[in-house]
Amino acid sequence: MENLGRIITEHPFMKGLEPKFIELIVGCASNVRFDPGAFIFREGEEAKQFYIIRQGKVALEINAPKGPITIQTLEEGEILGWSWMAPPYYWHCDGHALELTRAIAFDGICLRTKSKEDKNLGYELMMRIAPIIVQRLEATQLKLLDFFKGTSKNSFRRNEIGK
Repeated sequence: MENLGRIITEHPFMKGLEPKFIELIVGCASNVRFDPGAFIFREGEEAKQFYIIRQGKVALEINAPKGPITIQTLEEGEILGWSWMAPPYYWHCDGHALELTRAIAFDGICLRTKSKEDKNLGYELMMRIAPIIVQRLEATQLKLLDFFKGTSKNSFRRNEIGK
């Protein structure tokens, strides 16, 4: 677990956290691996974890009538998942490994419990997760704008109203 603690401590997401917080976070962490094509989570499922990707690539996808739309591809060093932190704690998209992916998984329920016990830990985690939420929202908006490019505003609205 000492090596896991070192990796967590050195990751930019965790940089600058007090040692007591790192110790609490390491207690909620484990190494995981996903084979190519494996779904890490599915839209609508309960969000119980988040991940630091150590190796590999993960596609974040939303389901559309004509098939999945890849919103973003995450790689080594990036944080995967924020839904564990924000009620109602369910995934808003699918995440699946595009290649062999190794990650550190953090038990979101464990961290939420520890955050309730120590509000300073909760604040630190929320301040680190918030920019990720904003970045994913922006990526989704850009992808959807690109996807609907060429669709006039009025025809899109008619299609939505007619459903």
